[in-house]
Amino acid sequence: MKNIVLLLSIIYTFSAYSQEDAWVYFTDKPNSQFYFDNPLEMLSQRSLDRRTNQNIALDIKDVPIHQPYVDQISASNGIQVKAKSKWFNAVHVRGEIAAIDALSTLNFVNHIHFADASLNSSGRIVKTTKIQAVNKVLETNATFAYGNSGNQIQMLNGHLLHQQDFTGSGKMIAVMDAGFPNVDVVSPFQRLRDNNQILGGYNFVDRTNNFYTGNSHGTLVLSTMGGYVENELVGTAPDAQYYLFITEDVASENPVEESNWVEAAELADSLGVDVITTSLGYFDYDNPNYSYTYNDINGITSFISKGADIAFSRGIICVASAGNSGNSSNPHIAVPADAINTLAIGAVQFNEAYASFSSIGPSFDQRIKPDVMAQGQSSVLSNTSGTITTASGTSFSGPIMAGMIASFWQAVPELNNSQVISYIKQSADRFSNPNPQFGYGIPDFELARALAILSISTNSVGKFLVYPNPVKDIVSISFPNNFDEAKMQLYNSLGQLILEQYISQANSQVSLSTINSGIYFYKMDCNSFTQTGKIIKN
Repeated sequence: MKNIVLLLSIIYTFSAYSQEDAWVYFTDKPNSQFYFDNPLEMLSQRSLDRRTNQNIALDIKDVPIHQPYVDQISASNGIQVKAKSKWFNAVHVRGEIAAIDALSTLNFVNHIHFADASLNSSGRIVKTTKIQAVNKVLETNATFAYGNSGNQIQMLNGHLLHQQDFTGSGKMIAVMDAGFPNVDVVSPFQRLRDNNQILGGYNFVDRTNNFYTGNSHGTLVLSTMGGYVENELVGTAPDAQYYLFITEDVASENPVEESNWVEAAELADSLGVDVITTSLGYFDYDNPNYSYTYNDINGITSFISKGADIAFSRGIICVASAGNSGNSSNPHIAVPADAINTLAIGAVQFNEAYASFSSIGPSFDQRIKPDVMAQGQSSVLSNTSGTITTASGTSFSGPIMAGMIASFWQAVPELNNSQVISYIKQSADRFSNPNPQFGYGIPDFELARALAILSISTNSVGKFLVYPNPVKDIVSISFPNNFDEAKMQLYNSLGQLILEQYISQANSQVSLSTINSGIYFYKMDCNSFTQTGKIIKN
């Protein structure tokens, strides 16, 4: 994550000639039927297989953006196209306000959304704005190496998965970051290179194929998952395969980095990636008119958070560092950690105590954030010279968790992405009593695997699994095979209906927090199938 250090302030006068950033949304995709008839023209076989395994249908978002539209925007006077998105059917542009407004006359332009929200209302006003130059410092508090990486894995009971050869093999992880210098030469990544586990990447900032460049942050991040030095460092997914994408421009702070991320996520999706990990977050921009407020941390405002949820809808698990603002006047998570279906990862110390810098929740709409925690203070990793050292930040708790997720998913490949996330939360030590610092707490991946196996076994004989039981606040329901929706009813000992809720595979948790302690009876109805049982509320 980034710690923004203000260096100076310069006064600029914004007028109709100022440069602005905006997203231009198109009306259609004229050649969509061709791609539906020929899906391998837009997605790899591995990507299609991931959709098939999770019962996810292709839709218009999968179809590439119509390049002639992009070309016409690029040829428009005073316009730079900085990024493009097929999911949003839009391009990110930069130019003068008048030049951007002029694009609305093109018959294929649906609407335009400025990064400066005040420009999206009618009657735009010329204004004077303070532009804050920033020096972006990624949280990499390196210290001298001590010990090895065992604690950050054992804290999650990840070593028990590794002992059973669940080490991420067969899973693909995309790393979105600021650069990966020396990953191609230093020894902690030798094992990845020898086994051809780095499948490729792209530099979206410079628009080149050179991704072994840029800021060292991504190198440190990758080492927590894929690094290997015997008796010093073992990553949480040493046998996973990796794509490395540079989306973060450390020279400036601008919403185009959100667009870079979405474009990279689309590429990751098309390549068949299973997990995306993001040790980046956005709140304050160089131009404060682009910055977010806490009200915007709702999962549905920022371009990047909406993109993360689209990635989830494709069957991908997105992991995002919660942020390092816990000690600041604005201690809350940034985007995309606020995304509704993204796992936001906070940081703890080696002894599982809260790391004071770790950003807190909840999201503005009062969802539990962060979701879960991992070691982010004095995390063991490799620097760009290949030295095993330590560094602190949710930048490292995030990928430590992402690697464990890949290893866990390898162990229970029958699960879809929603189920994987659900079992991880259920295994966490504060699942029944989450709070703004820890979220659901520290997961136990061996427990998560046991819960998943129990559910799979139960589902094979056609039953709902209702757990935990006894329950304190939240009860989860695992569905039998081929069941997507159901109605849950809860009755007290007098036979009175006290709760009725419709649930689905994607939304299978029921809050019992307002119900008094006692013994209750549940009834699950799905089509002609009915299941009853007893549940104890603590």
